[in-house]
Amino acid sequence: MNGMTILGVLVIAVALIAVITLAKAVRIVPQQRQDVVERLGKYKRTLNPGLNLLVPFIDAVRTKVDMREQVVSFPPQPVITSDNLVVSIDTVLYFKVVDSVRATYEISSFLQAIEQLTVTTLRNVIGSLDLERALTSRDEINRHLSGVLDETTGRWGIKVTRVEIKAIEPPASIRDSMEKQMRAERDRRAAILTAEGHKQSVILTAEGDKQSAVLRADGDRQARILQAEGQAKAIRTVFDAIHQANPSQKVLAYQYLQALPQIAQGSANKVWIIPAELTKALEGMGGALGGLSQMVGDLPSPEAADHASQVEREAAEAAQAAADAAQQIHDEVRVAEAQATGGNKPQGLPAPEPVTPASLTEDPADQRERG
Repeated sequence: MNGMTILGVLVIAVALIAVITLAKAVRIVPQQRQDVVERLGKYKRTLNPGLNLLVPFIDAVRTKVDMREQVVSFPPQPVITSDNLVVSIDTVLYFKVVDSVRATYEISSFLQAIEQLTVTTLRNVIGSLDLERALTSRDEINRHLSGVLDETTGRWGIKVTRVEIKAIEPPASIRDSMEKQMRAERDRRAAILTAEGHKQSVILTAEGDKQSAVLRADGDRQARILQAEGQAKAIRTVFDAIHQANPSQKVLAYQYLQALPQIAQGSANKVWIIPAELTKALEGMGGALGGLSQMVGDLPSPEAADHASQVEREAAEAAQAAADAAQQIHDEVRVAEAQATGGNKPQGLPAPEPVTPASLTEDPADQRERG
């Protein structure tokens, strides 16, 4: 019984040792990871992803290195600018391990080393810039940090892919001043834009007024041209009609008498001269009326005599109306001359001879002999 118990214990111990040995000998490495193996304290090899066999109790895994790109956010660091202002800067670092052996044996803690290197490099870069340039030169700072970190961490088997400045926080007093400056700048831009808009509005309004005035003047010019052309055409038509009709001197004299009152109607006519042709025109009308009465007198019938007497009465009335019109025109002219000369009677214009119906019916030759 005791022998069987001892034998069972030995079997269990051997089985346990076999399981432990098998567990030590077999190593499964996941994707994107490398294991550094040491044999008796010395680097032996690097285990790649997959199934790997080790020598139990002789080989041991020193480190397990993640080969993926990693992101590290460092806490805010106080940095002094060239104009002696303290700003707080947050940075974000992207890196990946390209050589697991050097990352294990070249430096004890590459993550801490990268953080300290980033802080010192950032202080050197920001220390050479003033606050305004530091706030507006993030891309330049990122490129400089990436170059310095990549050059330094290259011998550690680490590749720095990107460095980003997450935030730059100036002091509270500086932030207030910056806000006031930005507000003043925005007000200035708003005022400039308003002035530019008003300027453009005034210019466009002036251009519109100019074009309107030009078009209005052009329309007036065209209207006057058309009106003048119409008047010229009317005058030409009347002139051609007169020449085609070939009117006698008597008709022209009668038309002249009708136009005399219209000539004297103007309120600005202070001096008006009676032309010498007025007497000749009246003589012509008188001769025409005398000839007409003679022609009627030759009629043999009583009806002709009545007709002749009626014509003589009408001629006498027309002559009397012409004489009255001439006398009225002469009176108006003398009154206008008296007003123009301050009440003095003009001396250069004689009074016209009275025209009677009898004188209009007489022959001009008899009138000259009687005169």
